[in-house]
Amino acid sequence: MKPVIAVTMGDPAGVGPEILIKAMNDARVKKAASVMAVGDLGVLREAAKKLRLKGPKDEQVVSVTSLDPGKLKIGKPSKLSGEASVAFIEEALYMTAIGDADAFVTCPISKEAVKKAGFKFPGHTEFIAHLTGTKDFVMMLGGKDLKVVLVTIHEPLKKVPSLITTESVLKTITITDKAFKSDLGVKKPRIAVCGLNPHAGEAGMFGDEDKNIIEPAVKKARKAGIDAIGPLPSDTVFYRAVRKKEFDCVVAMYHDQGLGPLKLMHFDDGVNATLGLPVIRTSVDHGTAFDIAWQGKASHESLVAAIEMAAQMARRRAKA
Repeated sequence: MKPVIAVTMGDPAGVGPEILIKAMNDARVKKAASVMAVGDLGVLREAAKKLRLKGPKDEQVVSVTSLDPGKLKIGKPSKLSGEASVAFIEEALYMTAIGDADAFVTCPISKEAVKKAGFKFPGHTEFIAHLTGTKDFVMMLGGKDLKVVLVTIHEPLKKVPSLITTESVLKTITITDKAFKSDLGVKKPRIAVCGLNPHAGEAGMFGDEDKNIIEPAVKKARKAGIDAIGPLPSDTVFYRAVRKKEFDCVVAMYHDQGLGPLKLMHFDDGVNATLGLPVIRTSVDHGTAFDIAWQGKASHESLVAAIEMAAQMARRRAKA
């Protein structure tokens, strides 16, 4: 039996409705899962009509809102679309938590729109962790060739060094190891850990965080039986992971250190997954793309990959 995956529509004024409709019509998605769209039936109908796509059946949609498509400012963030976006997330999470869905996948929201709606979280990841009461979680982004986990997520670069602690690095490595085993089917994950500074500090010449903070975390992880190595220079570790296939995952210290290489490899089909949650959640690895919203130009490849990964994770948890 195929897993049931709840997929949020994302911001109604962005590319979410288009990529959701396209994904639900995609043979790969139909093979992998039974998808329930969580959003607004009227908006999905209107988007399908405008884009000349086959819209979902009524029974395939959990309609959380009853928006007037004519009042939506397509391609622009608004309080209305922000409120709807948050409501879709809450409903999809609830469906998964009570067992009506085996996992949920999120389409992109606008940080500007949800802020106008009173949203006080940096993004999906932190909001979902709050709703589930999860303190220890990490964000993984990846595709078939490269998977990256972040120690810090949406933080100003000047704050990153103060947020890198032996405890935070060890926590990230530990959650990654556990999730790769339970959800991704990797029996003995090989985890590379990036240094913070150029050349991983070069024996303290370019900073001492690598030796004094990151290295002790890696040693503690290895003592606990985790196959972690580092700190490694970030200018070569991704080459080793992608080209030489030495690692299953790379732990990066901050957002752009990890996501620059990741998006070079998986710009169109990258997946965002929150590890450490009591439920399975994946997401597309792109934004609302307001500039091409409702124009028939948006690629649904990242959403297909996110649904496929969520379905794979759900099947593995079901067997555990």
